[in-house]
Amino acid sequence: MQKNDMAVIRITDIGVGGEGIGKVDGYTLFVKDAVIGDRAEVKVIKAKKNYGYARLMRVLEPSPYRVEARCRFARQCGGCQIQEMSYERQLAFKEQKVRGSLERIGGFSPELLDCIMEPAVGMADPFGYRNKAQFPFGTDKEGRPVTGFYAGRTHDIIANTDCALGVPVNQKILEIILKFMEKYRVPSYDEKTGTGLIRHVLIRYGFTTKEIMVCFVINGTSIPNAGKLTELLSTIPGMTSITVSVNTRRTNVIMGESFEVLRGQGYITDYIGKIKYQISPLSFYQVNPVQTEKLYSLALEYADLKGGETVWDLYCGIGTISLFLAQKAGRVYGVEIVPQAIEDARRNARLNEIGNAEFFAGKAEEVLPDYYERYGKEHGGEQARADVIVVDPPRRGCDETLLETIIRMQPEKVVYVSCDCATLARDLKVLCGNGYELKRVRPVDQFPMTVHVETVALLTRKAQ
Repeated sequence: MQKNDMAVIRITDIGVGGEGIGKVDGYTLFVKDAVIGDRAEVKVIKAKKNYGYARLMRVLEPSPYRVEARCRFARQCGGCQIQEMSYERQLAFKEQKVRGSLERIGGFSPELLDCIMEPAVGMADPFGYRNKAQFPFGTDKEGRPVTGFYAGRTHDIIANTDCALGVPVNQKILEIILKFMEKYRVPSYDEKTGTGLIRHVLIRYGFTTKEIMVCFVINGTSIPNAGKLTELLSTIPGMTSITVSVNTRRTNVIMGESFEVLRGQGYITDYIGKIKYQISPLSFYQVNPVQTEKLYSLALEYADLKGGETVWDLYCGIGTISLFLAQKAGRVYGVEIVPQAIEDARRNARLNEIGNAEFFAGKAEEVLPDYYERYGKEHGGEQARADVIVVDPPRRGCDETLLETIIRMQPEKVVYVSCDCATLARDLKVLCGNGYELKRVRPVDQFPMTVHVETVALLTRKAQ
C-alpha cells in the first residue's frame, strides 16, 4: 500500500489507542474512528513497510458496536477517542487492554489472568463526569475570541463550550467570559507570537458541595476590568473561588507556579466518600469523583486493613488515598514530590480530624529509601517497617530504586493503582520476580469515552 491509496476493509481488532485495525492482502492498517466490526472505505495517509495509517472515509456496513456520538465534534476533538463505540464494548476494550499488557509485557499467563482478573468497574452514566476542565483560548478568522478543545494531535482549537464530558455549568461560565472578552477587547493568547492575555481557563466543580472554581491563566500581570468579570461570574450559584495564575513562559505547561485570589477564596471543597478535601487551582485531584470513590474503595478492599497496620502511600498527591486508608490503618505515611500538594494533604488531614497520617515532601524514590536506610540500620528496621505499601505513580510508573526499596522492606501487601497498564505490567513483573505474587487485578473506567483506564492490582508476599 502507498499513501493516498483507497481500500475497503473489515475492522477486526482494536489498537491500544482505540483505533480500528484491519488488513488488505495481509497489510495492516490502523484507522482512527473505526469501530471493531465496521466494513469501511479508507484512505491511506501514511505507509510503512508492514503497516500503515488510514483515514476513515465512509462506513459501508456499521459495526453492531457502533453508536451515534453525543458530541458533534467527537471525531475532530482529541478528548474523546471512542465515543462512537458502545459503552459495553468500551469496557470490554479496556479489560482487554489491561490483560494484553499483563500478558505481553508482564509475562503473566492467560490461565493466571483468567483466575485473578475481575470485570472493569463502569459507570451508570458515562457522560458529564468531569469535575475539572482546562479550556485553551484562541482567536477565530474573524478576530473573535474562542475556546474549546484542541483537535487531535494539534493545537488548533475546536470552538465548543458544551463538552459532553463536562458539567453543564461550564458552558455558562465560558460564554460569560467570551462575551466579556469581546466587550472589553481582551485578547486571547497566541502561541505562535507569544502575545495576547488569556491562555486558559480552569474550571473545577464540587459534585457533592456544588462549589465552583474558575482560575484564569494569563500571559501578563492582570486582567483589565477584572472587577466587572468577577461580578458577572459571581451571579452563578455556587461560585466560590475566582483566581488568576500568571504564566508568561513559552511552554505547553498550562498553569503558572502560583495563583492570586480575585474573589472569594483560593479553594473549593468536595468529598470522596466521607472524606472532605480542599482543592486549590494547583491541586491534583481525580477528575471523576463517582469513579474515584469506587477506585479508592477498591484499593482499601485490596489492602484489607484490620486497624493496626503501618501503611505507606507513595505519590500521594493531596492525600486522597492516604486519608481513605487512614480510616482503617494504624498509621499512614504519604509521600509526594509537589510541596503545595503536601501542604494540601496536611490541611485535609486536619480538616477531617485525622491524626494518624503523616506527609513527606520529596521524590518517593528518594524519601522511602532514605527513611529505610536511616531507621532500618539504626533501629533494626523496626521503624522502617511497612505492612502495606500503596503506590499510585504517574504514567511512567515506579522508579527502579523505589521498587528495590519496596522489595527490601518486604511489606505483606502491595496495592498498585495505575493510570498506565504498560508500566503497571513492567513493574509487576519486577515485584513478582522478587518475592511477590499477583493476586487480584481490576480495571476501573475513570475516563469513559477515552482510551485511558485505571487499574488496581494486589500483590502479596510469598511465604518463605
